[in-house]
Amino acid sequence: MNTSHFPSSNSHVAREMHRPRSTRDPCVRQQRKQMLHLPHMIKLTEFAADLRNRGLGVVPDFDPLDGGVGAQILFLFEKPGPMTAEARGGLGFISRNNDDPTAEATFNFMAQAGIPRKLTVIWNVVPWWNDTRKVTGAELAAGVACVRELMAHLPSLASVVMVGTRAARARPFLESTGLVLFRSPHPSPLVRTGAREKWNSIPGEWSKAMSVVAH
Repeated sequence: MNTSHFPSSNSHVAREMHRPRSTRDPCVRQQRKQMLHLPHMIKLTEFAADLRNRGLGVVPDFDPLDGGVGAQILFLFEKPGPMTAEARGGLGFISRNNDDPTAEATFNFMAQAGIPRKLTVIWNVVPWWNDTRKVTGAELAAGVACVRELMAHLPSLASVVMVGTRAARARPFLESTGLVLFRSPHPSPLVRTGAREKWNSIPGEWSKAMSVVAH
């Protein structure tokens, strides 16, 4: 990603975007917050703030080190975990650099798949944490409606990778968008220990999304 518009310590930003779990560093967290109103992020930051104002739950921000409104691939995960919430010591972002095993696996699989970070945006089909990992049918429907709103802010989007079985439940809506759809297992510790073949398939499945992006 071009760091010319980032706040001071550009070299530090460049280093941290290439390290998993780097958000455990308080300086990195603060730097991310300073980047939320950069040109590629303003619309997405406002969108996340609007969702928070609806009182549905804790809604993390998008990661400014990703592609923002210029992203061509949406990686649609299932639901934020509790450690994305600042009240629990989390960063407050959906980020591959978060300090948890799923984020670390996501970071590594993105690298293995050869997907440039600037092409991606990461989000969840249910974009809020409400103290439970369960997803009801009503919650899923509300989340899919939010995904529909999100797409209005991603004019360059070409494909969606649905990550995990609950994210794949958004397929009926996504099929109406004309975007190219892909699906993969979820990079969670449960999949790693219980379904190793699925776990090993993830980077190969993600790399397929590169076939439809503009270079």
